[in-house]
Amino acid sequence: MKLNFLNDMLYSQYGKELSEKIIQGYMQKRPVTLRVNTLKTNINNIKDILLKQNIEFKEVAWSKNALVLNNVVEQDIKNLNLYEEGQIYMQSLSAMLPVIALNPKPDENILDMAAAPGGKTTQMSAITQNKAFITACEKNKIRAERLKYNLEKQGAGNVNVLVEDARNLSNYFSFDKILLDAPCSGSGTIYLNDAKVENIFTQELIERSIKLQYILLKKAIDILKKDGEMLYSTCSILKEENEENIEKLLKSKKVEIIPIDLNLFKGVPLLPSNIEGVVTVCPTNLYEGFFMAKLKKL
Repeated sequence: MKLNFLNDMLYSQYGKELSEKIIQGYMQKRPVTLRVNTLKTNINNIKDILLKQNIEFKEVAWSKNALVLNNVVEQDIKNLNLYEEGQIYMQSLSAMLPVIALNPKPDENILDMAAAPGGKTTQMSAITQNKAFITACEKNKIRAERLKYNLEKQGAGNVNVLVEDARNLSNYFSFDKILLDAPCSGSGTIYLNDAKVENIFTQELIERSIKLQYILLKKAIDILKKDGEMLYSTCSILKEENEENIEKLLKSKKVEIIPIDLNLFKGVPLLPSNIEGVVTVCPTNLYEGFFMAKLKKL
């Protein structure tokens, strides 16, 4: 495979058999997947529209509002009114998992720490039916505009967008829950047939990601209420970005792991982890590689 250094990392972390399975996942082109926006419509309406358009779909065992589409490309869906009207959100299956694991509820004060383009923010709005108080943080002004556009399109009226580097957030903030879907190397989302993959995915990117992730994790704990919960996720499967960051944080004695209930995610392909209660999703023809850990502040 290209990226020999990644090959070596996978073999050392997961062994030969699992590494070969991961590499197979890296060669798959995944189907179009979407999440129904329950602020504007419901799953049955969307199914009816898709059937009328002769679009084939499959349901997803762990979500009543997610669909896998079989005979279309993304642009086909973007041409439909249901997309233009914000009745759906195009989102990978793996990217839908963190919000379900965090379990946002009405009246909670929630921070989405690296929010753009807004997939998880709008998912939290939909799950809570616009009844949670969400702060969506994004440091890049252009990405923040995209975030605002998506929030408006999806009807997420309960969100305050903060154009700020999350590392610099004031410690006077205090949140019931925090979603930190951290910037990462993207080692779970690699597509090996992309000619540019070796230019995009580098050892330097991994090292830079690890440092940033840990700074964001420490900041998140500072601004989380006592007994508050946070969900840390990355679209990486490398232990340096995932378990090792969490293990360092656990040593601070400021947090403990809340085991993620695997019954929430029946049928999701998992990789082994050296921390009990965290989740690492294996890249396949349906899923991107992904990591999630749920933490409680002590």
